[in-house]
Amino acid sequence: MDAKEVLKAARSILVIDFPNPDVPYSLALAGLEVVVKDGPGPEDYSAYEVVEGKVERRRTGCAPLRADLVYAHRPLTEIKEIIAMAKTLGAKTIWTQSGFRRAGIRDPKGCWLASGDQVVARRMVQSAGLTHITEPYIADLARELWPTS
Repeated sequence: MDAKEVLKAARSILVIDFPNPDVPYSLALAGLEVVVKDGPGPEDYSAYEVVEGKVERRRTGCAPLRADLVYAHRPLTEIKEIIAMAKTLGAKTIWTQSGFRRAGIRDPKGCWLASGDQVVARRMVQSAGLTHITEPYIADLARELWPTS
């Protein structure tokens, strides 16, 4: 499935970590319900909401009841846990972002994965009945689809 179509169809998103605040801010400004898992604990959740044109973070203390999409900026060693969470929330798609450019250079907008890692992750996600997306950088796509200016 095309990344643009997936994002356009989503109404709610769980963000599991992010490379910079650009991700939850852009998604909230795009009109999505955004909940961020912002720590390792079971109560480490916050909503990002637009209030009077500005994005505000509000601690919720609990996971959302559902999400259309799960975005994760986590190591692929955590993909099993991410898949389990996506299935619990009824999500149809997992969007992973590595934070690296080619040759392993750190880049907050980076979406590069070694081909072997990408194949393994995609197979695991697809075998769970979900769609796997790795690019483009989700915040750039959100701004393209829903410009705020």
